[in-house]
Amino acid sequence: MATIRQRNNKWQVQVRRKNYNSISKTFTHKRDAEQWAREKEIELQQYSIQHKRVNYPTLKILINKYLKTISINKKGHSFEKYCFNNILRCKISELPINFITPQNFSEYRDKRLKTVKSTTFLRELNLLRHLFSVAITEWGFAIKNPCKLIAKPNGIHKRERRLSNDEYNLLVKGNYPQQTLRHIIEFAIETGMRRGEILNIKREHIKGQTLLIPRTKNGHPRTIPLTKRALCILNNSELPFPMSANAVRLAWERLKKKGNIKDLHFHDLRHEAISRFFEKGLSIPEVALISGHKDVRMLFRYTHLKAEDILKNREIN
Repeated sequence: MATIRQRNNKWQVQVRRKNYNSISKTFTHKRDAEQWAREKEIELQQYSIQHKRVNYPTLKILINKYLKTISINKKGHSFEKYCFNNILRCKISELPINFITPQNFSEYRDKRLKTVKSTTFLRELNLLRHLFSVAITEWGFAIKNPCKLIAKPNGIHKRERRLSNDEYNLLVKGNYPQQTLRHIIEFAIETGMRRGEILNIKREHIKGQTLLIPRTKNGHPRTIPLTKRALCILNNSELPFPMSANAVRLAWERLKKKGNIKDLHFHDLRHEAISRFFEKGLSIPEVALISGHKDVRMLFRYTHLKAEDILKNREIN
């Protein structure tokens, strides 16, 4: 149903339909407003007729299926379950997926940002995008991904924290009460592995000069080559490393405080490692094999290439 009102010499149109968010637009001329209203009513009617032929599940059902069949195999299953539980408490989870619009998720975003940081919501948004992508490509639902058009929150910047020489010397060559933490830190810089992946290394995962990572963040195992130093660390360490994730976190914070190191996360060591891979001349496919990135576009931000670097490494006539 369309409503047309005149306000301040303008014509405002609002089109409403059950199970859809209302859409509106303002025009200078009434005839343009009436034409737009007719077009939108026809579009909504055709869309509704098309999707009534299929029995589409609610978002709640879709999420539960994803958790049981896709997420369960991922290392980050607990976090994904936590994210989805927030959505399951909202009314949007009761809507059939073919009725969900970008506006629904925009409203969810605005409400969610009142309680969490922008970076937290961005991780949730990426998870929702993947959920709908799986529903479309693997489960055969003929819908559009309503999360693709959702604007990212303001104030999000990719971290590009690198280690200074002094920080590197402190972390890798400093005096430690016990060597396990130093080995974990140095191994992270040598391999680009995540903290959880490092703590789950077992002796049987080492095959010659390669290492099998059976359980990763995205659920796909990968095998990486080991540098001589990385292999030396493993050969001279107790495996699995005798520290829990929480013990590493606490020891990491104490080390930073003692060395007066500011704004450095353990995950920044992964960024440091990948940046060093590129500085050594590895190609994007080679780095992706080591890092486990499925979307190689994610690696472009690690390269830090400048015109001076190209001139230094290659002759350009």
